[in-house]
Amino acid sequence: MPDTPFAPVILGNEPGSFPHSVLAERHPAIIGQVRDAFPYGPGQHRALDELLRSCTEGTIEPLPADAPDRDRWHGWGLAGHTGRPWFDAPWLWSESYFYRRLLDAVGWFGPGPWQGVDPFRPFKRAELDAPETDEELAALDGLRDLPEQERAKALLHGSLWGNRADLGFRLSAAGAEAREASPGLVADDSDVLWSLLPPDETGTLVLVADNAGRELVPDLLLIAHLLAGGRTARAVLHVKPYPYYVSDATTADVVDALRRLRTAGGAAAEHARVLWSAMADGRLAVRAHPFSCAPLPYADMPDDLRAEFAAATLTIVKGDLNYRRLVGDRRWPPTTPFRRTTAYFPGPVAALRTLKSDVITGLSAATEAALVAAGEQSWRTSGTHALIQADPSGQVHPE
Repeated sequence: MPDTPFAPVILGNEPGSFPHSVLAERHPAIIGQVRDAFPYGPGQHRALDELLRSCTEGTIEPLPADAPDRDRWHGWGLAGHTGRPWFDAPWLWSESYFYRRLLDAVGWFGPGPWQGVDPFRPFKRAELDAPETDEELAALDGLRDLPEQERAKALLHGSLWGNRADLGFRLSAAGAEAREASPGLVADDSDVLWSLLPPDETGTLVLVADNAGRELVPDLLLIAHLLAGGRTARAVLHVKPYPYYVSDATTADVVDALRRLRTAGGAAAEHARVLWSAMADGRLAVRAHPFSCAPLPYADMPDDLRAEFAAATLTIVKGDLNYRRLVGDRRWPPTTPFRRTTAYFPGPVAALRTLKSDVITGLSAATEAALVAAGEQSWRTSGTHALIQADPSGQVHPE
C-alpha cells in the first residue's frame, strides 16, 4: 500500500491515536484473556509471554521455519517487515500478523493436542448463548406479517448493525418512526444495493462475513431471506480459514450459528431450515480462502478470488476490517467517493459496516460537517454510526 499525498497508509506509531491504542493496549489485553480462557501448559505460557514482549517492546519476528504458511506470509511482505517495530509497519499488516503469531503461541497449527483449538471460542460461544440473542431472535417473529420490502429492510439493517441486531430487526416494525429509523446511518445506498438483487430468482450473491456469534446470525438470516424470496438463486458465504481478530467467523462458527437458529424456534428455526436445505443442495456454499486472512487490501487479491467476485451478481462486504481492506487502510478525506476507492473491484460491490476504525469514505460534505459540529470525537471508532455503500459496476469511474 504505497502512500499517496492525500491518503497516507495508516500506521500505529502515533501516540494517542486509535491504531496505537490497539497495538499498545488491546493486543496485550487479548493475550491476557486468551491465557485465562484455557488451561494451557508451560510452553504455551512462555510463548504468550514472548509474544507480549515482542509486540509491545520488540520487533516483528519471522514465522517458524516449519510454519505451513511461511511462504505465503513472505509473499504478503513478511520479509520486508521483519526486524521493524510493530508500530512502524502499516497498521493493517501489524494487526493481522499479531493474530497469526497468537495462533502459533497457543499451538493452533500443531502438531500436538492443541492443534485446531480455537483460542477465541469461549468468547464467541458466550455471545451466541447470551439472553440477548434470544431476544433478538424472538424479534424475528414480529417481521412475518410485514410487507416483503419492510422485512428485507429490517433484515438488512440487522446485518448492518451486527450485535445491535435487535435494533435492526425493529426498524420497520409497527410504531417505528421512519424519520428516526436509523439516526446513526452516515451513508445509505440501500436503493442501489436492492437494485442489484432483482427478484427474478437468478444470480449469485457473495457475502464476505465479518464476526461470529450475534453478528453472524443476522448475516445468515439475510441470506435465508434472499434465497427464500428469490432475490438470489445462490449464495456464497466467505469466512476465515482460521481464528482471526478474536471474533471473525470461521466455518465452525457458521455451524454453531445454524444450530443456534434451529433450536430457537419460531421464525428463526424457519430461517435455519432454509439455510440447512440450501447448503445440502448447493444453493448456499461456504468458502474459506487463504486471502481472507491476508494483511493486505483487496486490491491485491489473487486471480482466483478476483474471478469469483467478478462472476457474482453482487458481493456484500461486511464489517469494519473488511471495509478497511476494501477501500484501503488509508487516511482518506471523508468525502472521497466510495466508488473511487473500489474502482479496482471486479464486479458490483456493497459494504455494510459499523464504524469501528478511522477509515471512512463516501460521506457528503454536509454529513461530515454535521458530525464534526456535533463534537463526537470518537464517531469514527465508537460503533455508534454505520454505513451502507454500493458501487454497481466495479469498473473505473470518471473523476
